Amino acid sequence: MSNSRDPHALARLVREGRRYWASPAGQALWRAERACLGPVCEELVGQHSLELGMAPVLSDICPIRHALGWAPNHEMADHVSTLVCLPDALPLPDDSLSLVLIHHLLEVIAEPHRTLQEAARVTADNGRLIIFGWCPLSAGGMSRVWPGRRRRMPWRGHWRTPGRLGDWLAFVDFEIERVDYCGFHLPGSLPRNTMLETLGRRHNLPLGDSYMIHARPRAQLAQSQRSRFELSRPLAGPALGSATRTGPQTQRNRKID
Repeated sequence: MSNSRDPHALARLVREGRRYWASPAGQALWRAERACLGPVCEELVGQHSLELGMAPVLSDICPIRHALGWAPNHEMADHVSTLVCLPDALPLPDDSLSLVLIHHLLEVIAEPHRTLQEAARVTADNGRLIIFGWCPLSAGGMSRVWPGRRRRMPWRGHWRTPGRLGDWLAFVDFEIERVDYCGFHLPGSLPRNTMLETLGRRHNLPLGDSYMIHARPRAQLAQSQRSRFELSRPLAGPALGSATRTGPQTQRNRKID
């Protein structure tokens, strides 16, 4: 795994991830995940969103006015609304985003629980946290036993089940609303078989290459006592790294062991 606190190692990791997502296999799965995300996006509204990942943006199909991307350095920033920072040190206020999407990042960074804590911190009480992860029981998961595969994308890192991530989410006061599976295919083929994808998603079989966790904050008894922040206008600039983190720490910032 890459050391998420080392900007150079993180940049190398993201470059490797982008090469995979630009490949035929990565593009086929990306399209399947985008189709899986579509119905969820129809229910989302809000002012600001953030996507953390290495693939082309998925969340641009969501009807949220201002979408932030992420990059580990300025050179890799794709557009002016790109947040340049470590994924576990987001320069954003508490409760400021209607949607945070983490795309296949928790498997490969060194301290994923810290990134999850940050994502939870900046998600608004009425917002949603969506996590895409690799399914260990899929054809791709089973093929990780082949020699040398775990040193390359996408098979490297720690693949965790939705149940395990559900435990992590509980520590940051989030709960899973739903888990959807996508990227269905036969061993040795790409996830582009329409019939397999339709059947797999219809019955939500835990055999797709990836899963999508749809989580929300748990109901807080003392919501009125929590400080709330709003971004009055879209952040601008090619880096957005000059933004500062403000606001008190909340219960979501507890350490996950």
